[in-house]
Amino acid sequence: MRKIAFDARFIKPEHPDGISRFSLGLIAELSKLTALTVIVCDARVEAKLPKSVAVVWAGDPTSVLEIFTARRLNKTGIDVLFSPMQTTSGLGRKFKLVLTLHDLIYYRHRTPPKEFNPLVRIVWWLYHLSFVPQRLVLNGADAVVTVSNTTKQQMLKHRLTKRPISVIYNAADAAGVVPERNNSDSRILVYMGSFIGYKDVEALIRGVALLPEHTLVCLSRISKQRKAELTALADSLGARVQFENGVSEAEYHQWLIRAQALVTASKDEGFGIPVIEAMERGTPAVVSNLEIFREIGADAANYFNPDHPQSFVDQINRLGEEGVWRSTSQKSIAQAGRFSWQNSAAELFELLNRI
Repeated sequence: MRKIAFDARFIKPEHPDGISRFSLGLIAELSKLTALTVIVCDARVEAKLPKSVAVVWAGDPTSVLEIFTARRLNKTGIDVLFSPMQTTSGLGRKFKLVLTLHDLIYYRHRTPPKEFNPLVRIVWWLYHLSFVPQRLVLNGADAVVTVSNTTKQQMLKHRLTKRPISVIYNAADAAGVVPERNNSDSRILVYMGSFIGYKDVEALIRGVALLPEHTLVCLSRISKQRKAELTALADSLGARVQFENGVSEAEYHQWLIRAQALVTASKDEGFGIPVIEAMERGTPAVVSNLEIFREIGADAANYFNPDHPQSFVDQINRLGEEGVWRSTSQKSIAQAGRFSWQNSAAELFELLNRI
């Protein structure tokens, strides 16, 4: 039997992001299909893993010592390592390596993540000035994974790798029993996501300003400075905006059940897990007209132009029409059913065995 390993060092234990959800979802299902070794660098992450997995400790992947990681992993006897990122070092490896590139957003929006130390931020920024470093990294793997056909086509367009590219879809945790309801008259619009510039939360506020009975409820954690900026905009336009500054999973799901819609005006996106999480619970998604949202939302989602607030208003008002909310809710549940960690893990397992 091949010894398969999963690099879980990119999981954020306190406030899980998209990479964290992708990793935890796949690990949970992959461990049901095979004996699995998981690479960690944080005890809090180890506590989130299935009891059946074997754990191997390695250094922080953002450390300069990352170049020695593959040599250390050689001693564990693993046959193939899957990384949910493209930065796992394969220097000196004796095992097969599969790397993941989620999207090309940071080539279009070159602002390094704030949680990185200054040196890493500089290296990160330089890395994204050209596609050459990315090509060198991806070509150093045996295969490459991405999370959507949209990103795969972008990778092919820019010739980012000579290695085969497989699509392993993102997904959402199972919703369980979804209550029967009709939220056509709800006046709650939910936003879940970061407040970085390209997410264009300002467009949502401009749209809500034209819907005086509605409240935009922003669930994610937000800095004081960013909250002040968005609050000032909302006040100047007369928009009703509520900042929760972080919620638990249970609270998040309850907001989705109460909402008329989940909304996002993002100008760029790698996938959009909140869109699937909402649709899975029968909550319609009103989203910007992006190719990736078209891929995952198909005809179940509702699309608008973020540059035209009235376009947003029209989609929200449409959900209030007789029978529209219920039919959209039903289509949303059916569409979300196409994405599951079980299916994605099965496809990943096949890929890892094939290489």
